[in-house]
Amino acid sequence: WGPMNKPGHFNAWQTRVRGLPEFGGELPSSALAEEILTPGEGQIRALVTGAGNPVLSTPNGEQLEGALEGLDFMVSLDFYINETTRFADVILPPTSPLEHDHYDLALSAFAVRNVAKYSQPVFDKPAGALHDWEILAALGERVSRLKGMEPMPAYPPEMVLNMGLQSGPYKDQLNLQMLKDNPHGVDMGPHESQFPERLVHADKMIRCAPAPVLEDLQRLLAHSDQQEDHPFRLIGRRHVRSNNSWMHNYQRLVKGKGRCQLMMHPDDVSRLGLQSGQSVAVSSRVGRVVAELEATDEVMPGVVSLPHGWGHGRNGVQAQIAQAHAGVSVNDLTDDQFLDELSGNAALNGVPVAISAA
Repeated sequence: WGPMNKPGHFNAWQTRVRGLPEFGGELPSSALAEEILTPGEGQIRALVTGAGNPVLSTPNGEQLEGALEGLDFMVSLDFYINETTRFADVILPPTSPLEHDHYDLALSAFAVRNVAKYSQPVFDKPAGALHDWEILAALGERVSRLKGMEPMPAYPPEMVLNMGLQSGPYKDQLNLQMLKDNPHGVDMGPHESQFPERLVHADKMIRCAPAPVLEDLQRLLAHSDQQEDHPFRLIGRRHVRSNNSWMHNYQRLVKGKGRCQLMMHPDDVSRLGLQSGQSVAVSSRVGRVVAELEATDEVMPGVVSLPHGWGHGRNGVQAQIAQAHAGVSVNDLTDDQFLDELSGNAALNGVPVAISAA
């Protein structure tokens, strides 16, 4: 369900090549490369990225690399020439985080009280610099005029935020000026139950077992993930000093012992005749990487783990510190065909892999 309790949608349309379902107007990233590479009507020939790095963050990254290289045009909103933006014809750098205002949306959903906080810019933006919303608005205006359409007005985020605050549950008790006057935030009190009033079903019941999920159970139960040629199951992991593929180009966050090791249970290390600290090859259906082995009982036997967001050793990346701590990309092993069948999303954990001495 979307904003204002309006129904969302699932599988209203499908991808061109594989027929994977949309959800809320979005399509699975596992379909991106094939939609670029497969000729025919509707083939993707141009791409816009904003602060994303899908070469390192989506399955079968090497396949996507080849796809991006063959695009007719690509534009990226980004500060860096990274593993993805190196393929862009144009890179449009926005203002830095300290040069624009901020109001959190996503993480507020995890707050334990009703709070609101607005941060004003620390520094004025440099002359000629544009915020990301200004760049997107300018691109939208140009596309509209090329299509002979009247451009939609671009409202500054401050105006949109103020309207949103005043149309929320607190009405005139909460507005942007109040947040500016209280830079450390405003506490509006404890959470208040919204159930069952907010439920849109006539019977005011939560659908815990929707029909599409139940219908998929038989396929799931019949599925066997045992593969003799790829006997291990690969899972990812994260680290407190990393966030996706970001934060690796700053020395203070990458100093110390390297963090891109393949974790394996000591029993498996011994059984394969390997040693902690040696280089091992990890291979899946789609790729192969070489990583340092770390024996640890923090993973189960039969399971191995590589962290997410590394793999900065690719040609053309202009991030010297990140390249000096390159690591390998777990998404060179994840498989764009290894899916959660119901949603079409890539299964990024439990990927079948084989391990051997490098």
